[in-house]
Amino acid sequence: MLSRTADHLYWMARYIERAETTARLLEVGARNALLPNATGGYRNDWEAVLLAKGALEPFIEKYKDTNQRNIETFLFFDADNPSSVFSCLAAARENARVVRTALTAPAWDAINSSFQELRQLQRTERSKLMVTDLCEWTLRACQLIRGAFMSTQLRNDGYDFMGIGTTIERADNTARLIDVKYYVLLPSVNYVGSGLDQSQWALLLQSMTAQRAFNWSYQGEITAAKIAHLLILNRRFPRSLRACVQWYCEHLDDLAENYQNGTEAQEVAHKLLDDLRNATVDDIFEEGLHEFLARFMTRNAEVATTVHNVYLSGMPA
Repeated sequence: MLSRTADHLYWMARYIERAETTARLLEVGARNALLPNATGGYRNDWEAVLLAKGALEPFIEKYKDTNQRNIETFLFFDADNPSSVFSCLAAARENARVVRTALTAPAWDAINSSFQELRQLQRTERSKLMVTDLCEWTLRACQLIRGAFMSTQLRNDGYDFMGIGTTIERADNTARLIDVKYYVLLPSVNYVGSGLDQSQWALLLQSMTAQRAFNWSYQGEITAAKIAHLLILNRRFPRSLRACVQWYCEHLDDLAENYQNGTEAQEVAHKLLDDLRNATVDDIFEEGLHEFLARFMTRNAEVATTVHNVYLSGMPA
């Protein structure tokens, strides 16, 4: 497969996953805004959501006031924001259009029809759109597209590049969602174990559609240690860091077998997987959850860079 084609498939998958995460963060912010604070009013965590996306500065420059209406516009519809749902799905569709012959008809139809629906939402009067409806629409659209990939695409190298793009992006996004909860949202370490801490953990599970997985996997009350295990180390939960790393290792192994050539990308990815297999929740909390997540995101980005250098840059590995 040409590196140019592989690059388009890889980034198409990453943008679809990124659109879904932006919607999940928007939903977390909207639900948190309904929680009461200590002064009897309501919490305003919108700045924390923007910090998690690394988008606070450009938002303030353009919109000034961090109210919900502005945040919704910025994170969902704003074409100037590269990580908005609109920008991500537009970029995914453009990548798909360029390599349309590498996609099945149902896969292309799922991407194209979702983008046309998004354009209709963009033209709808804003007072008729609820943020929860926008988030649910995004999740349904992204899951429809991935369902078309999984049920119709040949398991060839193109499918592997889509899988690598999806799982690298998902691993990064899961780490950011955990980080926004524990490091950014909680106002002080004095709140650890408090009612606020517990309600935010429950919201995090909701935002990742993980409540039922949690109940099936763990007994008793919701605790930080159990949720950290589910979202970081539990290989059976499809959004956990370990599951994502394991999936991209399998796709890289398939590529190495198809091309009969092992690569540095395989080595870097498998080293990260081995470290996650040997990690425990106690180790993670002893290091510091934020410090662990920051280190993980750096290593995950290293895998992405190595994949780019080995397969997508058009240069010999």
